[in-house]
Amino acid sequence: MRKFHHIAELKSAYGSGKITPKTLCCEIRRKAARSSGDNIWIHLLTEAEQAPYLDALDSADIERLPLWGVPFAIKDNIDLAGVATTAGCPDFAYVPRKHALVVAKLIAAGAIPVGKTNLDQFATGLNGTRSPYGACRNAHFPDHISGGSSSGSAVALAKGLALFALGTDTAGSGRVPAAFHGLIGLKPSRGLLSTSGLVPACRSLDCISIMVDTLEDANTVLGVAEGFDPEDGYSRRNPYRNHVNRYGYREDVLTIGIPGADALRFFGDNGYEKAYRRWIATLEAMERVSLQTVDYAPFAEAAQLLYEGPWLSERYLVCQALIEEKPEALHPVVRDIIAAGKSFSAADLFRSQYRLQALKQICDATLAELDALMLPTAGRMFTIGEMLGDPVGHNRALGYYTNFVNLLDYSALAIPAGTADDGRPFGVTLIGPALHDRALLAIASTLYGKTDGKVVADPRCLELVVCGAHLSGMPLNWQLHACGATLRSAAETAPTYRLYALEEDPPSRPALVKVAENGSAIAVEVWLLPTEHVGAFIASIPAPLAIGKVVLSDGREIGGFICAANGLNERDRDITGYGGWKAYQNARGKS
Repeated sequence: MRKFHHIAELKSAYGSGKITPKTLCCEIRRKAARSSGDNIWIHLLTEAEQAPYLDALDSADIERLPLWGVPFAIKDNIDLAGVATTAGCPDFAYVPRKHALVVAKLIAAGAIPVGKTNLDQFATGLNGTRSPYGACRNAHFPDHISGGSSSGSAVALAKGLALFALGTDTAGSGRVPAAFHGLIGLKPSRGLLSTSGLVPACRSLDCISIMVDTLEDANTVLGVAEGFDPEDGYSRRNPYRNHVNRYGYREDVLTIGIPGADALRFFGDNGYEKAYRRWIATLEAMERVSLQTVDYAPFAEAAQLLYEGPWLSERYLVCQALIEEKPEALHPVVRDIIAAGKSFSAADLFRSQYRLQALKQICDATLAELDALMLPTAGRMFTIGEMLGDPVGHNRALGYYTNFVNLLDYSALAIPAGTADDGRPFGVTLIGPALHDRALLAIASTLYGKTDGKVVADPRCLELVVCGAHLSGMPLNWQLHACGATLRSAAETAPTYRLYALEEDPPSRPALVKVAENGSAIAVEVWLLPTEHVGAFIASIPAPLAIGKVVLSDGREIGGFICAANGLNERDRDITGYGGWKAYQNARGKS
């Protein structure tokens, strides 16, 4: 069976008549049967079970449905109506009457469910071996782990049994398996995707994750799946800066944080260490990437809280009745981990929350100086034998770079970053603030050298050209600082402007006017204004001044202070000859 690598390719094949959704799903079932020893599926949909989804496409417009005929896999802690949800534990199983909201959205967009995939039981693990349905083998290196807990979803996608797959991600469960298969693993911001119909690992931290082959597909699937859910107490509304149309590539210099050499851990995997060094060397050679070493210690300390702190009590709540009444129903390693959640007190929770908040202040300050933090997704790919020999210690190693992300409320994107010398896929993860998912996709696109989309700006701030009282050292410069703005650079306009001094009440202000002839270059500054303060700042600007596009000497068009049409009067003085507001003020003996 031909493996389709992205949604557009599949839809093109449909449009040409080379294949139909029904024939594709039949081929997937046949291929899945040949991979039964890989323990991918807990329930593979039969032809009869898939028929209603395929039949619904007959009356649907392929052009209007972004996922028309696209097969996808569902981790078996996410509800698919009429099919048992097991969370990897047969004694826990129930049959839901309706889909999880995310699944319902995907199906409404034309996607076809293939089946429910294997997982580390109750989504407790990063390795894919903790399941009564069998350890899930790596699709490319069968003696090695697949990564978990979304193990089956990653293997299904890697083997061409789906075009995208749903996982979940509390501690790295969607990122680690993606990395071990050369896939893209999008861990959305908490609350961006509804968790209605999800059996959570930790309800306050959980999110449904998306695995795909391409960044474009990640953006498409996320765009379908996201949306505020009033029935989910942790749901969030998506801001404009993170809209589906904000995906593209960046033209500015990207500042990427990386851990210092003393914080790097590869746990004896020399192949992964060399792969990481090669990836770093590639980025260092890129003109528009600046690598900055950061202190990883506070992130690592936050990561330890997830499995060593009171958040284990959330896992205990999920299966409390089962673990108390029938503990033998749980996988032994999972049972021992979850059982520890019973022992924490309210005092333990608050103590850990206080420490986490202190760490978040430090980590947030670090992220504020970066476009993204970049870490190895995992330091080592263990063999299945190694993992079974030390299931807790090796799993802890797998979470060294991932466990802190949801605790600190960040977004994350795992991307392929080459291979080890023996061919094993290696990946890194880009990490940013909450609700910066499209920013991470755009950064990844830029790192891969993609320039075939649209240019997008840094969503954290707006470039603003100032030409008068807001310049450095001028009377209104405090307003920019009060908004948290920072000076990017001094600059000049294109030689198509004239500058006037407005004869009004102090502080004295200039008016920048674009002209068709007899213009001059005017000295200005470019500031970075945090987006959350843009509205309030613009509202404070008095007439006749306004914000419009200012053309700089290098050809860029940036928002900045201009004079509204017909805003000048006969009393206003033309001061273009001074070359800028500061020079004019200095000539007058003022500042």
